[in-house]
Amino acid sequence: MNSTAPLLQLAVATPQGLSGTLLRGKNDYLYTCTPTAPPEADVSLTMPNRPEQYVSRDLHPIFQMNLPEGYVLEQLRNRFAKAALLDPMLLLAMTGQGASIGRVSVSTPHVQRDDSGRGERLDAILAWDGAEDLFAELADRYLLRTGASGMQPKLLVPEDVGDRPALHKAAVVMPELIVKSAGEQFPGLAVNEFVCMSIAREAGLPVPDFHLSKNARIFVMRRFDRAEDGSALGFEDMAVLMGKGSADKYASSYEAVAKAIELYCAPARQREGLAQLFDQVALSCILGNGDAHLKNFGVLYRHPGDEDVRLAPAYDIVNTTAYLRDDGLALLLGGSKTFFAARANLDAFAERCRVNDAKRRIEQLLDAAERVVHEQQAVLETEPHLEPAMRVNMERYARLFA
Repeated sequence: MNSTAPLLQLAVATPQGLSGTLLRGKNDYLYTCTPTAPPEADVSLTMPNRPEQYVSRDLHPIFQMNLPEGYVLEQLRNRFAKAALLDPMLLLAMTGQGASIGRVSVSTPHVQRDDSGRGERLDAILAWDGAEDLFAELADRYLLRTGASGMQPKLLVPEDVGDRPALHKAAVVMPELIVKSAGEQFPGLAVNEFVCMSIAREAGLPVPDFHLSKNARIFVMRRFDRAEDGSALGFEDMAVLMGKGSADKYASSYEAVAKAIELYCAPARQREGLAQLFDQVALSCILGNGDAHLKNFGVLYRHPGDEDVRLAPAYDIVNTTAYLRDDGLALLLGGSKTFFAARANLDAFAERCRVNDAKRRIEQLLDAAERVVHEQQAVLETEPHLEPAMRVNMERYARLFA
């Protein structure tokens, strides 16, 4: 990466084999499938193997999905400002070599994979006392292996499994942690996400394993796109499934997400996926989560021919009104993005999601929120602005559904 010459070609692979070649043309991007690749090696549910090239003016959505944003992008620009032109192809090559979310990886002789990090113990991260800037230290080690989108400071960190060598031998992919820091723009975001995710778990939603550091400044979540043996699962967010780039993640509706679940999830998985979608949307209304956009919903599968495509666990649930007081829903619900107008639209959305007793389910979500807020008082007291912001919507919905 000592040249400013643009990167024009990437080899694309999945655990099922070489999938194709991504080219940067003069005015567009071209993806060519490997003719001999099996259907299981397709890079996306939306891009089956075919002789014709997939041509896109911007980088194809499946390759855009994990491009760095926010903190990670800024740090990469600072690190390589004089060495390389950080266009989408180079960013993809730097961060998409095997650690990015999902099962698609890219490679080029011009960019070598960074495996220098030794891995970190989860208990050591959680015990951090703030004596040094842990997140900056982790960024220095693992920035080049973080293929994950999002504006929040976020790193993909390999987990040091210590004296459990069986995991090293059995795992196709090493265990990894998603480590998040609040940053100056969103004070208390680690506590915020921990409490909101705890509410989702208490309410019975499927969620990944997650933790809050002792000093309440780091939120850690285990990757959910890995099978029990450590092998990579396919993951595609709703922006990819709808053929949208990351910039259009707010340009849709929750009804369209429900339609995508019906289109792409296995028939036996559709009902549970729709019920989970209803829970997540209702919980966004209750908690004041204005960031439940298309990239915060997705599907998991072993490979595109898998008959077990299902909605991914709930993730990235936060209260956003603590930072944007007048925030609203990220996507349209019944034609509106207003939290409180959504009350009238939730009944229709429940019917759309095949949920029979919406009022009872919302009461259960409210009860779970109340229990967790009470149980996490000590944590919430470290960030006094969070609980009042959450309670504005919680109490409004409690009155509406009383």
